[in-house]
Amino acid sequence: MPTKKTIKTKTKKKTTGKKTSTKKKTEIKKTKKVSKEKKYFEAVGRRKQAIARVRLFACSPFEGDQGKITINQKPYQNYFQTLELQSIVESALKKMKSLNRFTVSIKIIGGGIKGQAEAARHGLSRALTNFNPDFRKKLKRAGYLKRDPRKIERKKPGLKKARRAPQWKKR
Repeated sequence: MPTKKTIKTKTKKKTTGKKTSTKKKTEIKKTKKVSKEKKYFEAVGRRKQAIARVRLFACSPFEGDQGKITINQKPYQNYFQTLELQSIVESALKKMKSLNRFTVSIKIIGGGIKGQAEAARHGLSRALTNFNPDFRKKLKRAGYLKRDPRKIERKKPGLKKARRAPQWKKR
């Protein structure tokens, strides 16, 4: 491993009476540089107010690596409790028949639980197309690459919600 040496010098001045003396102190620090970064493919997925940043690491199944999905440093089974949400997240990998081929790290912020699951699927699909452009055709046909543009409609003045009018009174 490459080592890096840094040398710091400190000077101290002592004043005692008329004499002034300086002392030099030298420190040597050894820092080890770890350069074992894995290559990954990154993409961003969005749905409603949820934003998911997906990093896709390629696994080598010959070395015994198992693909796993972590969301905000938790296994996706713990983050998404229901089977429906879990299947939404892993559907892009299942479509490409590569569930154990990749290790996936996802960071999700904002939105509700369903929007977060669909944002993760959107980001995962984009990362898979960055990994291999041939995956694009299948994922596009399944509708995973299109960002779902539906959002919550804003509340209008004079109404209780976006379209809900207050109850009508005869008198």
